[in-house]
Amino acid sequence: MAKLSYCISNEELKAALIEFRHLQDILRWGFTQFNKANLYYGHGTDNAWDEILYLVLSTLKLGSHLNPCFLAASLSLAERRLLIENIRQRVEDRIPTAYLVHEANFADLSFYVDARVLIPRSPIAELIQHDFSPWIEDTNRINTVLDIGTGSGCIAIACAYALPEAHIDAVDNSKDALAVAAVNVAAHKLQGQINLIHSDLFQNLNHRLYDIIISNPPYVNAEDFVSMPMEYHHEPVAALAAGEDGLDFIIQILKQAKKYLKEKGILIIEVGNSKKALIKRYPQIPFFWLEFEKGEAEIFLLTQEQLICYAKEI
Repeated sequence: MAKLSYCISNEELKAALIEFRHLQDILRWGFTQFNKANLYYGHGTDNAWDEILYLVLSTLKLGSHLNPCFLAASLSLAERRLLIENIRQRVEDRIPTAYLVHEANFADLSFYVDARVLIPRSPIAELIQHDFSPWIEDTNRINTVLDIGTGSGCIAIACAYALPEAHIDAVDNSKDALAVAAVNVAAHKLQGQINLIHSDLFQNLNHRLYDIIISNPPYVNAEDFVSMPMEYHHEPVAALAAGEDGLDFIIQILKQAKKYLKEKGILIIEVGNSKKALIKRYPQIPFFWLEFEKGEAEIFLLTQEQLICYAKEI
């Protein structure tokens, strides 16, 4: 992957290491570098200031909110080196901050992440935090949940908090991704509630039945994949690319989900920019597009009854 033209000179890096001895100095300098580099923000922040705060606070393990008391704090030489190197990699290599600090937030929960998994960012978090309302009237009746393409395990873990009585199966076809998910399941102490399964979609589920099937599968089409900002190309290709129209995995889930849903069960899938292609392919299917407080999202819901009713069309 070719580097972009903007870089920080060696002289400037050396000067920063010597001169910027306090937290406020690093924040100011990093903010300036991010603005100069015209970075793309899409992995947890949407502007340079929030991004440098995210990088600095996570690198130093200072929590998610800046305490003004820390601004004048002196930084050790080792801390300065680490911060400056992380800023350099964010600017020159366009590595997302979450991969540099190995930490991301989803549904107000913290997760370990690295380049084996997508960085959590799905609007599905909002749906989970609202206890799937109004689609689930009584969360106590939810006994089983399936998370397809679990990646870091963020959706499965958020569901475990929202539905503490439910058993959750979290599947992924990547053993590397499941290794990351295992770290997060253990960190949240949910080994007894979440079962991680190596499976290509439904392949290894032995016809289990679920109240909820939820998925943020690969859905980026060929054209969009090529034009994505450089930051996204650090993420696993297999977790993003989904064929010419972005529907490769979504179609497979639609075809099979009815066999794994309980009566009155629901299917929830995020489809991103492939929404138009999906509607064009299945114009007769009444996809219900969910609404979110924090902006638009291309996430649909279908019931088990609807999947059975439109099985021939799918």
